[in-house]
Amino acid sequence: MAAAASRTVWVNGPIVVGAGPAGLSVAACLRERGVPSVVLDRADCIASLWQRRTYDRLRLHLPRRFCELPGMPFPAHYPEYPTKRQFVEYLQAYADRAGVEPRFNQAVTSARYDEAAGLWRVRAEDVLASSSTSTSTTEYIGRWLVVATGENAERVVPEFEGARDFAGPVSHVAEYKCGEAYRGKRVLVVGCGNSGMEVCLDLCDHGALPSMVVRGSVHVLPREMLGVATFSVAVFLLRFLPLRLVDAVLVLLARLFLGDLERLGIRRPACGGPLQLKNARGRTPVLDIGALARIRSGHVRVVPGIRRLFRGGAELQDGRRVAADAVILATGYHSNVPQWLKGSDFFTEEGYPRVAFPHGWKGESGLYSVGFTRRGLSGVSSDAVKVAQDIAVEWEKQTSKR
Repeated sequence: MAAAASRTVWVNGPIVVGAGPAGLSVAACLRERGVPSVVLDRADCIASLWQRRTYDRLRLHLPRRFCELPGMPFPAHYPEYPTKRQFVEYLQAYADRAGVEPRFNQAVTSARYDEAAGLWRVRAEDVLASSSTSTSTTEYIGRWLVVATGENAERVVPEFEGARDFAGPVSHVAEYKCGEAYRGKRVLVVGCGNSGMEVCLDLCDHGALPSMVVRGSVHVLPREMLGVATFSVAVFLLRFLPLRLVDAVLVLLARLFLGDLERLGIRRPACGGPLQLKNARGRTPVLDIGALARIRSGHVRVVPGIRRLFRGGAELQDGRRVAADAVILATGYHSNVPQWLKGSDFFTEEGYPRVAFPHGWKGESGLYSVGFTRRGLSGVSSDAVKVAQDIAVEWEKQTSKR
């Protein structure tokens, strides 16, 4: 049985877990409809993934109009693909304008629906107050719970045989900021998604010698075609064609603009187009911003998966050995919802709603989710509006009874 909380807080409105784009947008939409909320986050700032765990050169991968949160466009002077700093400034301005003030350093350890009381009980540890001798715990109680911790809450860190023998550092891309620290070094970048490709490009720009470990297949698309964003083309085509045909067009255009990538060691998936795999499995296609040119020029080597690490490098799946001074794991993130949401089967073991988009935003007993659509920031906005509208209806019913 859990120990008693240090204090109990009644929340007159929804409890929102997560102060990233998802949590901020749903709190702002709720406030616009006159519904108060409490936003909890384990970090000490909004959008901690963007502020603390992304590399310096990062930009939004899609044109800004597809990344706006509800009710607030990006500033007109922003470029088509805003920088990391610009996006964080936008999020802060968004929170300030909406009057959203998250409670930081609140690490949610459990959330459970109390059937007898008809309320959600959310326990959170105060990160700053916690120590080896005592833990400050707050129990937040309310009628609604909004899960907004997103798809990228925890790092995916694969284990490799011989990792302890490797002489250099092994780090996750969440710790990577800039390639300057790797100047002149041989770096194995594990993963060929957007992060892996961009880190390799950044390493090249700073005089490092990267090798990219390609463990599986991936769709690579040009970010733009003749000055038009590839995503804009896809959205336009989806207005007239079924998804499978749009995928076929995108693959054809990618081959025309990028060439045969198998000659570079990059295989396209045998089954499933770029949009279908993104929607069904969350496998985001890579939008090339220059990494392919560095691969063709030989500045980035493409190598197969790692069999094991040894002191001076790695043995690959094909038996070859490559020397390496450092390993960077561009292996992504995963949801952490199953770790703290108790007594509910609304989410799968992987931490996604069981009901597919566009209906996975609402569960039972006042449980909601925002930001698990596998559709980026546009999916976040869609969820936030729906959730806020639904809760506002219930809120009005509750307040009218008083």
